[in-house]
Amino acid sequence: MDKPVVRISVRNLVEFILRSGDLDNRGGSSDREAMQKGSRLHRKIQGRMGSHYRAEVSLKYKTEYEDVSIQVEGRADGIFTEDGQYWIDEIKGVYADVSQLEKPVEVHRAQAMCYAWIYAQEQKTEKIGVQMTYGNLDTEELKFFREEYTLEELGLWYQKLLDRYHKWIAYQLAWKKERNASMSDLEFPFEYREGQRKIVSGVYHTISTERQIFVQAPTGVGKTMSTIFPAVRAVGAGLGENIFYLTAKTITRTVAEEAFSILKEHGLKFKVITITAKEKLCFCDKTECNPENCLWARGHLDRVNDAVFELWTTQDSYDRDTLLEYAKKWQVCPFEMCLDLAVWVDAVICDYNYVFDPNVYLKRFFGEGTSGEYIFLIDEAHNLVDRGREMYSAHVDRADVLEAKKLAVDYSKGLVRALEKVNRQLRTLEKECTEYEILSNPGAVSLGMLQVMGEMDKLLEELHGKELPEQLLEFYFCVRDFLNIDELLDENYVVYTEMGEGGKVILRLFCVNPAANIHRCLEKGKSAVFFSATLLPMDYYRTLLSTRKDDYGIYVTSPFRQENRCILTGRDVSSRYIRRGYEEYHRIASYIARTVWTRKGNYMVFFPSYKFMEDVLEVYENEFSAEWVRCISQTSGMNEREKEEFLEEFSASEGTLVGFCVMGGIFSEGIDLMGEKLIGAIIIGTGLPQIGTEREILRQYYDKKGVNGFDYAYRYPGMNKVLQSAGRVIRTQEDTGIILLLDERFAGKDYRNLFPAEWSDRGNCTLNTVEEQLGSFWNRIREKG
Repeated sequence: MDKPVVRISVRNLVEFILRSGDLDNRGGSSDREAMQKGSRLHRKIQGRMGSHYRAEVSLKYKTEYEDVSIQVEGRADGIFTEDGQYWIDEIKGVYADVSQLEKPVEVHRAQAMCYAWIYAQEQKTEKIGVQMTYGNLDTEELKFFREEYTLEELGLWYQKLLDRYHKWIAYQLAWKKERNASMSDLEFPFEYREGQRKIVSGVYHTISTERQIFVQAPTGVGKTMSTIFPAVRAVGAGLGENIFYLTAKTITRTVAEEAFSILKEHGLKFKVITITAKEKLCFCDKTECNPENCLWARGHLDRVNDAVFELWTTQDSYDRDTLLEYAKKWQVCPFEMCLDLAVWVDAVICDYNYVFDPNVYLKRFFGEGTSGEYIFLIDEAHNLVDRGREMYSAHVDRADVLEAKKLAVDYSKGLVRALEKVNRQLRTLEKECTEYEILSNPGAVSLGMLQVMGEMDKLLEELHGKELPEQLLEFYFCVRDFLNIDELLDENYVVYTEMGEGGKVILRLFCVNPAANIHRCLEKGKSAVFFSATLLPMDYYRTLLSTRKDDYGIYVTSPFRQENRCILTGRDVSSRYIRRGYEEYHRIASYIARTVWTRKGNYMVFFPSYKFMEDVLEVYENEFSAEWVRCISQTSGMNEREKEEFLEEFSASEGTLVGFCVMGGIFSEGIDLMGEKLIGAIIIGTGLPQIGTEREILRQYYDKKGVNGFDYAYRYPGMNKVLQSAGRVIRTQEDTGIILLLDERFAGKDYRNLFPAEWSDRGNCTLNTVEEQLGSFWNRIREKG
């Protein structure tokens, strides 16, 4: 058999093997302008070097090992001859004062040495020179460093470099062999539930044909295992290389970890990492990634490769505790170590951000010009619509510009001038804005913000690690976000201005349809699986999450018996704004009381807002409280511990517990309260988002597209919240429970058409009949039991 060939660029090779020093995030990180200026500087230098100078010379060299061929390739910035000797020219653009440079940066020099070795081999020359050309990106002042090497010393140096890289590749190849062998007899770890086989075969076929699939499958089908298992088998069959399991919430990450663990118990060998947010992994009270403020940042790059290699070769699962243990042992930043390790594992469990967000995506996998055999499993995919809009939108507030200008006075006159220019541009827009104003484009503000970014990058470079005020640094990231999104503007965006709370104008770049941006990210991989218990109507989600016309779609019906649950619509009650008041709150409170009186147990009541919830709770406690009924309520901004304590109440309760919650909040999806832990969900209202500027812009945008704008902006997102809330009841085959939908609008055709097929037995009730109807249901359950 032919040996595998591993290809790596010269730059990636030296930056990986030879990186050293501290971790420091205080330098500028604006790639765009630096790249533009850098390219200009390269062309200028190359253009004036004369006819003997060859620019952008492609070079590659293959080294044979017993188990693999490693091909190193790249482009030398320039090659020229001088006094009969060949020289490799490596050009680097920097913002720093080049006259202060005492020697070339080690990885820059190493790049040039690699090119020198490859070219000297080609030309069969015994000696070759390396020239490092540093140019200031603003002044274009140049400084040169020169060294000469013999072929022999370059060869010894290069072989040592490549041997260090081969160590990683040798383990990777051996592991993949072991991994794939572990799948030869791997079977689905459970007896198939109804619908699971359909998902498994659909997902495997989708991956094998390199397409995308939308899977609507209700709670209880076992979507997580039904998507992970075929994806793992596809990797074993060579149909993919890495699995990305993407989630919106921490709880679903845990479910994915458990699914991989179960497969491992059945013989699978698979390396799985969960990427935790930097704040949750950081050893410090404040995440300041620089050697002055963080012990773990000091010398991080000197030790991190050894830390990653040991962790990678000795463990197969990498959760938060494991990462912290090894980071402590090697004295490295746990978050950066985690990202480095992710490159070498088989599956990555992470938040949507790490694939889709233009500001925090994993550049190691999804940077410019990078792609791979990735399989994307997108859990709770309905969440990606609003998350996508958020990730691909940006704004600039004139109030923030003025504050940044005030702070910049002590640091940079150039920055102050650039900020004043943007301030004037925004003030012009402010004069024309009342409530909100839709614009054709951001106009001159884009160029103004680009100049601000250039000045801020220059300032960060000049400060050499000295800190800027936090507010100014935050504004820097705001400018970066704005410019990133400005590059994406197309027909899927609406640019508009509105007045901020401080009376200053805000210019917004609002992504109304994130599908094209999401598609660009998914194109970096091979196949994508969107799945959720609430992807109805499916065409709506396809339109907002994919631009492909050949996507598959499957609908899996509920595996649970209809007779185990009762769904009723209260037709004599409403959550409409015009009806809100004591009389309606009293009616809703009465519905809740009569529902919980029919059977002792735990219930959740979901409201469209905190205010509505609090108003009804007050009426309920004042007029319907009973000694054997206990109420608890969700509060805004609950932390993880408070959330856990709230849920623990449902496990400990022996009487009747009523949890008052908010639709679309932390308790309306992704939680499992099985059996007697929850026997009823009462849903108040249709979940419509509040009327606001963005929702109205969405409505108008989709009306112009020829579809029902109200559906897209309000009804569909609202119904998703309703269905998610209802999904908290009946989690297993043995569960029994009730779902009460309290709003007259649920009885109308527009809403009936959005209910799942398995809700075909839904009935209607009134305040006068609800006790009798629920009582009959519970009596039937008791008789069966």
